[in-house]
Amino acid sequence: MDLDQQIQELIEQAPQDGVTPDAVRAIAPVLKLIAGQLKHPQYFVLQTLDGRWIMTTLSHRTQPNTQKNMFYAYADLKDATASPYAKDPQVVALPVAATHILFQMVAMTTVDSAIFFETSGNVNSGTEVLRSDVQNLIQAHLQQFKQGSRPPTDIA
Repeated sequence: MDLDQQIQELIEQAPQDGVTPDAVRAIAPVLKLIAGQLKHPQYFVLQTLDGRWIMTTLSHRTQPNTQKNMFYAYADLKDATASPYAKDPQVVALPVAATHILFQMVAMTTVDSAIFFETSGNVNSGTEVLRSDVQNLIQAHLQQFKQGSRPPTDIA
């Protein structure tokens, strides 16, 4: 599924409350921009049977009080199921579209970042996407969008 199809699916699956589909449309360019920099259109994310994503808390090596909450997105099912977390029978690895991961990440207030393992067979090196970076890009885009939608002030 290409990025436009992923965005369309996000819009269709959004609550039809008169607000959320338009909000998804508004931030779609940012989701597509970031997802377009990733190597795969979908990744496998470890989840509990009730749909909660498996998070990892890492501590800074020299500052143990500094912690970061993250989740992993694997390029391939074999890498996901080889994770120590996948040994739990209550955990499954499910494919999730890249734009959906980014959209979900913004809504997850307890997550700081996601690590996308881009190369199958290599879980030692990944691409980190910070939640704050995604949020900042969305805010900047929405600010431009607002300014672009205002009528000119010099209308006579």
